[in-house]
This record gives sequence, C-alpha cells and structure tokens, in this order.
Amino acid sequence: MNSDTIKSGIKSAPQRSLLRALGLTDGELKRPFVGVVNSWNEIVPGHVNLDKISKAVKEGVISGGGVPFEFNTIAVCDGIAMGHVGMKYSLASRELIADSIECMARAHCFDALVFIPNCDKVVPGMLMAAVRLDLPSVFVSGGPMLSVDSGGGYADLNSVFEGVGACAAGKISREQLAAIETAACPTCGSCSGMFTANSMNCLCEAIGIALPGNGTVPAVYSSRIRLAKQAGEAVAELLKRGISARSIINQKSVGNALAVDMALGCSTNTALHLAAVAKECGFEFDLSQINAVSRATPTLCKLAPSGKHHVQDLDRAGGIPAVMAELAKKGLIDTELLTATGKTVGENFRGAVNRDRDVIRDIDNAYSESGGLAALFGNLAQEGAVVKRGAVDKSMLKFSGPARVFDGEDAAYRAVISGEIKKGDVVVIRYEGPAGGPGMREMLSPTSALAGMGLDKDVALITDGRFSGATRGAAIGHVAPEAAKGGTIAYIRDGDLIDIDIPSYSLNLRISDDELASRKKTSKIKENRELTGYLKKYVRFI
Repeated sequence: MNSDTIKSGIKSAPQRSLLRALGLTDGELKRPFVGVVNSWNEIVPGHVNLDKISKAVKEGVISGGGVPFEFNTIAVCDGIAMGHVGMKYSLASRELIADSIECMARAHCFDALVFIPNCDKVVPGMLMAAVRLDLPSVFVSGGPMLSVDSGGGYADLNSVFEGVGACAAGKISREQLAAIETAACPTCGSCSGMFTANSMNCLCEAIGIALPGNGTVPAVYSSRIRLAKQAGEAVAELLKRGISARSIINQKSVGNALAVDMALGCSTNTALHLAAVAKECGFEFDLSQINAVSRATPTLCKLAPSGKHHVQDLDRAGGIPAVMAELAKKGLIDTELLTATGKTVGENFRGAVNRDRDVIRDIDNAYSESGGLAALFGNLAQEGAVVKRGAVDKSMLKFSGPARVFDGEDAAYRAVISGEIKKGDVVVIRYEGPAGGPGMREMLSPTSALAGMGLDKDVALITDGRFSGATRGAAIGHVAPEAAKGGTIAYIRDGDLIDIDIPSYSLNLRISDDELASRKKTSKIKENRELTGYLKKYVRFI
C-alpha cells in the first residue's frame, strides 16, 4: 500500500478531491507523499523547538522531490512528570505514541516517513512504529540542551534534583538552590547529560536510522537545522532505492546499538526500549545479552551523571561516529550494515576524528574494560534487574546491608528527605513496576536526594520500578518479577540483609528458601483497585 491507493485511478476521485482541498496541485499529486511525524508541543523543553526542525525537514523533503505532510503525536516530559502521579503515564505513553503513528500512516497511505522525536519515550515509541510500518524512514531529533558554566560549574537538570537533597540536608541554602535552578536548563533541547533521551537519540545513530550527528548536535546550533533538511532529502533517496525501516533496524543493527550503549554508559532505560524494538522486529532480546556485550565492550565515555562531560562535549569530540570508529578497532561494530544515509555503517564513520581523548577514550585506554550497564540475577531478581554500573562508585560495586522497605516511591522519598535513611541501608521501593505502579515510574527524586545528601556512596536503592538516566549511585531497577506479579521483592521485610555484587552480576536476599516460601503463603500481594482511564487500559495489556 502506498499513496497511489488514494490518488490514482477513477476510484480515487473522492480522495483526490479532499487532497485538492489541501491546495495540492496536479504536479504534487504525482509525487511521493512523505509523512513528517512531529512530537512538538509547548510544555516539553526538548520539543518546543521541533516546529523549526519540522520546517527544515519539509524543505528537505520538497528538495528531494516529495510532498510533506506533518502530523503530531504526544510527548511527556519526564522531568516535569517526576515525583508525582504524572510519571505513571510516561512509559505508558510509548505504546500510545507507536499506535497513534500507525493509525495515521496506514489511514493516509504515506510512501515514507520522517520522525522528529526528542525525549524519553517518544524516541522508542517512534522506533516501534517505524519497524511496524516498514516504510522508508529517517529519524532526526531536536537535539540536546546545552550545559553552561554559570560560575558554579557545568549544571544540568540532575544538579537541581540533587540540590533539593543538599538543601534538605542543610548543605546549601535556598538561595544557592535557586541559583542552580536558574542555571541548569539554559536552552531548549533534551536534558544535557547522557540521560534517557540523549541515550536513545545516540542509539538511533548507532542503529543507522538517523544521520550522523543526530544524537549530539546541540538543539540551538544551526547545524541542527541543516541536519533536519538533510533528513528530508535522505528519506526521498531511501524511497527511490526501496530501502525501508526493516532494512536498517534489525537484530544486527540493534547489536551495534547495544555496543555503543555500553561504550557511552547510557541510561538503564535503554534496556526497556531496545527490548521493545526487538519485539517489533521479531527477535529475542533478554537481559543476559546486556552482560555478554558489556563483558566485551569497554567504557569509552564518562558523561553526566557518570562524569563531568555533557553531550555537547561528546559532539565536539567527534560524536557517535568517533565512538563507533574506536569500537570498530576491536571488531565490536558490524560495519557492513545499511544506514539511512544510503551508505554502510563503516562508510559513515570513515574519516571520523576523535578530537578529545578525555571525552572519548582510545579503546586501549578505556575508562573501564567492561560496559556501562549490567544485568543482575539472583533470588531477588530471577528474571533480572538493571544497574548503570558506570555511575556506581567503586566502593559500592559489592555491598551488603539491611533493607528499608517502602510500598511506593512517595513514602521512600519522604524517608530520605527527612533523614530516616542511614549509611549502610538498602532502600527497597516496590509496587512501582509496570503493573504495580502502574506505569513503572522513574525515581530521580529519591536517588538524587540521596546523592545531594552525600549518601550515594553509602546507600543502595533497589526497585521494581525504574530510574531516570540522570540517576547515579548503586540504583538497581527493573527488578523482575515485580512485586505485583509475586516477585521476591514483594516479600522483603525491614532488616533483611541484601547482597549486591555487580562484578558478579548477582542480587540476592539473604533468607532461606523455606523462609521465602513461608512468607509467600502468609503475605498478600497488593492490588490496584481504583484505576481509571488510560492506565486501566494499559494494565490490561502488560
């Protein structure tokens, strides 16, 4: 099915009549129809500039011989939704985004698509739609926010969250917190560290569905506008050559993305999103694959929250092409795969130069011999859990401590901010999984509060929910099975000892099998009783 379905032959006269109502000429009716999928809105800082990106994309489509048609989808700002009921809708929005794009693209018979995402769930939602629709497709994000030095060092959104904890602990004044708040987000764009949005936009490059520069060129640079025009031109060329999304997004290209993920130290949320893309593609993806790639792939970058650098520094140093060129030296990248440029992966990074070997380490001088993520398994996570190993202090890689158990993020945050959590504790937050939350909330508030209070090197946090890509410290999320599904995390009690061994990929509750079986018999799983609207529908299908 293509645009000829709605514009060719006698039977399409009614449809052509409606298309003419848009102002289309006879000449335009003969050209390919390109959908421009835009997540622009006026509430998300990462999306407020996407009207300019879309304008440039449409100019590129016209230059390439196509007719562009813009339509929109939703976008949730995780930072604004953080710490309240709004976060329940963040991950849940991913499926809504994918489904809405499918509806628009199928109903209107587009020949090709250009996707304009920027923030956390929008990128994977659009990737899922691209695979599902299998049309010639190119992604171009709105770009990362800048981080600037306002006199107190380079700040980002995470600096504000951590500042709240520091202020609560009396380490900084309210005036100092206000100064951080004012300086942290100086421009439009996705938040400036290697948080989830920038992680996914960089991985679009690694997969090959986005042009080089997509993940790192700052939102406010004119080169971002030029990149958008090139994306519009590129999709026209893909259409001419018959190169569809599944020609680019497949098991091998997702493998490239996973290697780049490890080298960059991306957000733990990439595990959720790459798994969702794999499911759309029809191949298996499980957490053990993360460890296999992580063991083989060194950490080349230490970007915020793991280090001092931000995405603008990665761009200046050479961006994703320079990272992939380093990984290719050890055969960690499949260089023969096709990309949205019409060239192979290897051709795309040929000539890439690493301009700053502190931002992007040489592969023989890596920050770490293993990758930035790790999946943990044990009696507390039979199906696995995920931690951003690159953001964990060395002293916390092996850690044991007594559990402090909370049924939900809100109670845990109150305990942290009031000083109830002590050095050596393991904070356990449960009933925040996809079904139990519902929606699997990110928990940047408690992790940042711990960091701001100076406890990130002394306290671990475990949850069946998930963490923002901005989280640092021994924060272990995605524990599965979740509490609502009867996972071991539902039966932990205050004072139980928990053993964390990240180098050995293990996470265990130190009780006997008999004791665990006894608790399962005498404990009752909590249920969500008063769900309404979209969350009620979401829970039915997870």
